Amino acid sequence: MEQAVKRDSLVQVKPILKWAGGKTQMLSDLLPKVPVSYGRYIEPFIGGGAMFFALQPENAIIADSNPELINMYRQIAHNVESVIDILKRYENSSDMFYSVRSQDWTKLSEEEAAARTIFLNKTCFNGLYRVNKKGQFNVPYGKYKNPKICDEDALRAASSVLKKAEIICGDYLWVLDHYAQPGDFIFLDPPYLPISEYSDFKRYTKEQFYEEDHIELAKTVMRLHERGCYILLTNSNHPLVHELYSPFTIDVIQTKRHISCNGSARKGEDVIVTIPPKTRTLTKLTSVSLPNQVSSYPPTRFMGSKSKLLNEIWAVASQFDVDTVVDLFSGSGIVGYMFKAQGKSVTSNDYMAMSATFTKAMVENSTVTLPMEEAKKLLVSQKDSDHFVATTFKDLYYTDEENDLIDTLRTNIADMHDQYKRAIAMSALIRACIKKRPRGIFTYTGQRYNDGRKDLQKSLSQQFLEAVDSVNNAVFDNGKINRSKHGDAMDLRIETPDLVYIDPPYYSPLSDNEYVRRYHFVEGLARDWKGVEIQEHTQTKKFKSYPTPFSTRKGAADAFDRLFKKFSDSILMVSYSSNSLPTQDEMVALLAKYKEHVEVIPVDYKYSFGNQNNAKTHRNSVQEYLFVGY
Repeated sequence: MEQAVKRDSLVQVKPILKWAGGKTQMLSDLLPKVPVSYGRYIEPFIGGGAMFFALQPENAIIADSNPELINMYRQIAHNVESVIDILKRYENSSDMFYSVRSQDWTKLSEEEAAARTIFLNKTCFNGLYRVNKKGQFNVPYGKYKNPKICDEDALRAASSVLKKAEIICGDYLWVLDHYAQPGDFIFLDPPYLPISEYSDFKRYTKEQFYEEDHIELAKTVMRLHERGCYILLTNSNHPLVHELYSPFTIDVIQTKRHISCNGSARKGEDVIVTIPPKTRTLTKLTSVSLPNQVSSYPPTRFMGSKSKLLNEIWAVASQFDVDTVVDLFSGSGIVGYMFKAQGKSVTSNDYMAMSATFTKAMVENSTVTLPMEEAKKLLVSQKDSDHFVATTFKDLYYTDEENDLIDTLRTNIADMHDQYKRAIAMSALIRACIKKRPRGIFTYTGQRYNDGRKDLQKSLSQQFLEAVDSVNNAVFDNGKINRSKHGDAMDLRIETPDLVYIDPPYYSPLSDNEYVRRYHFVEGLARDWKGVEIQEHTQTKKFKSYPTPFSTRKGAADAFDRLFKKFSDSILMVSYSSNSLPTQDEMVALLAKYKEHVEVIPVDYKYSFGNQNNAKTHRNSVQEYLFVGY
């Protein structure tokens, strides 16, 4: 629900505390920049709250990392009369000041602690709030003649405004991440960057706010901008502030400094940075048709294959003028193949050897096919094999006869000289093994899921020859140089492409993304089990999974951040699903660090299988997304 700004009709409410860096004197410059209407008001560095009390928002979140300050605001909001009663007992004397200052506020009742905070603020030197590294208030007595320790009317007026706010003690990053929504108005008044070496008077809490914190804040501001928030930020007129917020309007304001013993040093310059919500021109999914060539790619049940999302992927990609494309996690290879069919120069990459084999045969390869006569010869033993499959996987997945044939094919394929014929033959063997396997996976042994379907009734040799024919039919020349790479996406070295398509293993607490666990047998075929360690103690004789950062939430977030940075000069397209982590907002924020425009396009799609008892429930509720950064 939006709240409109109607300041003319508001009864003036003053801040409760005098605050170093308070914004009362800047309100005449700040208030005209406040949006006419907004969702919630959020101020995560509340301090003295001058802006908050001036606006008196109906729906607000105010926060600070200073627990003593937050306690005071909460008590004024909900227990103001008790605080007033306690304040009336105080007197303005040096003895009482130092006696009260020596108290540990955490040992007092919440009302007494709030009254103590106000009393010390009213009677200390210059109304300054400062603590030492132990968190102890250490400002000296102010020697004022008649400070107004208990302004009852002001406290009650402040209470009426504070009651409407959610008051949170917490780090600003956490507050903004959890609460900021599109349309919210966020006022940021962080501890200023010091202009001089003596500018450390705003030590609100024992934790310091360093230059790197300001850099982190700027990154957060960019994410909020992308999210659709309206932001006003104040800081000192420091070169770093201008550098961090150069894309936005920065106004320099002449101000007075009230926390200085030297009157000549009490003038300075503040800046107000205005960050409007990002204007979005939504990338729309238009109706597109794909070239007939795309349908020539052999169908697959490979986990996570985007074969059913090709129209949507191309509908988005076609809105950009690109010539070179990288399919960073190629998987089944179908997306890179689709881009090749659209006349793009494609580089397909994957850490799985079987995936790289597919794209070697059908993306990089433009002209070479495997004649059927040569394919049939591969079925006949030319020399004795090492019988590795027959020995290692006996009685696990295939009959003895089929295991012997697989060993024969392995041996003959390894002796082929042409790299593309070899890739076609190995792709065909992998496809044949998957088709002859109930459910096409290797997470179990035996034939318990054999439902008698046609593919399972065909012989392995027939499946192999049909697969060779299918792969041959997929070979075509698009007139461009295309490449197949087998390696870690982080290590891929390539001239900056126009577009990078990223479809990584999805991390989700609801299911695993273990490709090796599902496909270890055919992955082993593709690499001839070189460089892997078979876990002999396992029933399936799988080998140890490849290390991947996408196995944890933090690892996935860090990996995305590194990839987005690595390809920050390219258009970025990312496939992701709603039940995966990082969340949609976190993904948008990560992209926004490196791309000026970030769009999220939802795609209606249901996954073909799950691996949990309630997977049917999960997949029916999953929403696929295309993130686009440009």
